[in-house]
Amino acid sequence: MDIPPFELERWFDEYEPDADLMLAESGVRSLDADRFDLDVGEMGYVIPTDGDPTFRADIADRHGRDAEEVVLTCGTQEADFLGFLSLVDEGDHAVVVAPTYQSLESVPASVGSVTTVETEPPEWDLDVDAVADAMRPETRLVVLTNPSNPTGRYYGPETMRALYDLVADHDADGRRGGSGPGAGTSVGGGHGTYLFVDEVYRMLAPDPHEPAAALGPHAISAAGVSKSYGLAGARLGWLVAEPAVADAVRRWKDYTTISPPKLGQHVAKQAMGAQEAEILDANRAHAAGNRERVAAFLEEYGMEWYEPTGVNGFPTLPEGFDSGKEFCRSLVEAESVVLAPGELFGHPDRFRIGFGLHTHELEEGLARVGRHVESVRSN
Repeated sequence: MDIPPFELERWFDEYEPDADLMLAESGVRSLDADRFDLDVGEMGYVIPTDGDPTFRADIADRHGRDAEEVVLTCGTQEADFLGFLSLVDEGDHAVVVAPTYQSLESVPASVGSVTTVETEPPEWDLDVDAVADAMRPETRLVVLTNPSNPTGRYYGPETMRALYDLVADHDADGRRGGSGPGAGTSVGGGHGTYLFVDEVYRMLAPDPHEPAAALGPHAISAAGVSKSYGLAGARLGWLVAEPAVADAVRRWKDYTTISPPKLGQHVAKQAMGAQEAEILDANRAHAAGNRERVAAFLEEYGMEWYEPTGVNGFPTLPEGFDSGKEFCRSLVEAESVVLAPGELFGHPDRFRIGFGLHTHELEEGLARVGRHVESVRSN
């Protein structure tokens, strides 16, 4: 397994610690811990190690699945990672919708092979026929984020159903040869081809569509409470998949974090319980208000974007800059504001901005960006 550096995280590691403002933050401003009961008793493992059965049953109900099909993880990133390790062997192939969060391409590519299907601005439309054309007999997964990171495009029920039907009809019987339980990299898990969807931003949509896993057994949902709920520090995520896949994820998880964090699970249960409607209503309103602020700023400075669902946008560069890295590096050096250059997502003519942070921080950050753009233009 030869995995490349995670370029976005390396960028943040270089610039975030010393910067004043993080305008590339990809979640909603974090909730205060004092709104939750934090008493979990002894700080041991969560038992059983795949998560509290009652909580797993609640998450399963939201996906039209059974509790045995849910594994709680240390954030959505672990759900993605363990899902890929459980499903992809050497010789397997995945189709990844791009641009996307790097790990959704890099991890399956480090084990098997990947073909990307590029979506294009300004609408970032997804051509299901292009996905079909990219599939091979050995295709194991079709992978996407929905809503998209970085573009914010939210693909609707018709597109998701078409993708599901595509993978469900993909006959993979006998193609894996000697791979399977105990062979290759994976530790087994299911049959055929799967639609794998990272849905960590889904609940920020004003009217969320049903999750991917609700489409049927050939779909897998990965999500968590970090982005939509403003609880990144809880480190609580989940993967929802048919039993054989979920069992494979459990077996891989025994080698990573063993159990989800006890405090994170305790807080997540509260956030998705009696407080859920209040939290989500407030976060959606917060995201909508900040989105309007960013849209007005971009219009003022002649930049364009696809108006996103969630809290990430992917605008074009302002006039006067030749690349995303030039713009973002000069900005952090001049104004101590961090953005994410588009090169990290395969689009050097763009940058990713996060607008889920506190409004006063966003407004200060945008003011500094504007000052920098004007300074470069005046020179």
